[in-house]
Amino acid sequence: MQGLSLALVIFMDKQSYSLTKVLTQQLRWSALAVPMAVVTGSLVALFLWLLDRVTIFRWQQPWLLFLLPIAGILIYFLYQFAAKRVEQGNSLIISEINEPGNGVPGRMAPVVLLATLITHLFGGSAGREGTAVQMGGSLAALLSRWMKLSRADVRILLICGIAAGFGAVFGTPFAGAIFALEALSVGLFRIRTLRSAGILSYEAFIPCLVAGLVADVTCSAYGIHHTIYQVTTTLPNSVTGTFIHFNWMIAGKTLLAGVFFGLAAWLFIFLTHSIKDISARLVKKKWLVPFIGGLLVIGLAVALGTRDYLGLGVLNPSPDGVSIVSAFHNGGSETFSWFWKILFTAITIGMGFKGGEVTPLFFIGATLGNTLAIVAGAPVDLFAALGFIAVFAGATKTPFACMVMGVELFGGGPIIYYALACAVAFYCSGSRGIYSK
Repeated sequence: MQGLSLALVIFMDKQSYSLTKVLTQQLRWSALAVPMAVVTGSLVALFLWLLDRVTIFRWQQPWLLFLLPIAGILIYFLYQFAAKRVEQGNSLIISEINEPGNGVPGRMAPVVLLATLITHLFGGSAGREGTAVQMGGSLAALLSRWMKLSRADVRILLICGIAAGFGAVFGTPFAGAIFALEALSVGLFRIRTLRSAGILSYEAFIPCLVAGLVADVTCSAYGIHHTIYQVTTTLPNSVTGTFIHFNWMIAGKTLLAGVFFGLAAWLFIFLTHSIKDISARLVKKKWLVPFIGGLLVIGLAVALGTRDYLGLGVLNPSPDGVSIVSAFHNGGSETFSWFWKILFTAITIGMGFKGGEVTPLFFIGATLGNTLAIVAGAPVDLFAALGFIAVFAGATKTPFACMVMGVELFGGGPIIYYALACAVAFYCSGSRGIYSK
């Protein structure tokens, strides 16, 4: 009996020590994440403010589009002379987390900031999340070097940098924390056994959540306001006594729409990687790649007779133009708006311009959702919201983060539809994602 009591005491002591160690680690990582998140949130606020300014200036000066090829050459040499290795972008940060190498250069932040502003000033079809994530990762790496942190601490702080950048740029800190963890596990699609499922590590979740929240609050403190998207349609509900909406008819239409969202994500991934590979193989002088890309974007805009597919696409200076916001309303999108945005963005990103893919993916998903809703007789705003997050889920292989993003952006009532759309799009988009690493 005494032996049993002694064993129980030893076991409890070990458990107490283990719990204390875990709590100490979490507090330490969270404390490290806070200053990095404050600086990241501040930089993202500056970036978003500048992005608004250059976008408005481009709207006012439409001739700037015709300088896009020259802007492409400028971006190419900017990376050649200032930071050639950081041209890998998000993939470099993911590589450093999974397999530490030479580290993430601190100059990544200013270089990607400048390159993204150049892209948008002259009309390239690109996003903004890549810039925010790379700034967060760059600052995290810089802080790690200053503090001479261990490899394990560097890994955690880099993940927190991704969460901070993502959470601040979209105003979705919870989705940012999950995205930072889930984006590192894009290979989850190929898992064959449950033993392999441990690839998604949750040890960094608390510090990531802290980083995302602090960065978002910091960004908002500068007066930066994120676009508000609303799903206002009153949905039929087959389940009583709960705030969660569910209707068999809408669920069936959501499942079918999820297939198309996944295929759109697959097409975007295929075209972006193919254009990048083909242009790198065929064009011997590499500075000509973005030059030709700029010419192709100009040619498409002139041929279509519209500039709706340039830049971010969140808003449009024309009241009759297509944008993410307009896609949430009847008549706010053309039938093939989603396809044209895929083509414009695949050329822009695949041929060397900077910014990221996520906001264009929102545009693609929202406009495709608008088209599908009209065909299926479904609520337009709901299906625009579903496409918004589901195409993103398929392209980045982050369905859980996208489901949480849906709750943060559109409200939690349709969460079952979010889950269905993101899951189906994830499985229908193939095994390859936009992040090559």
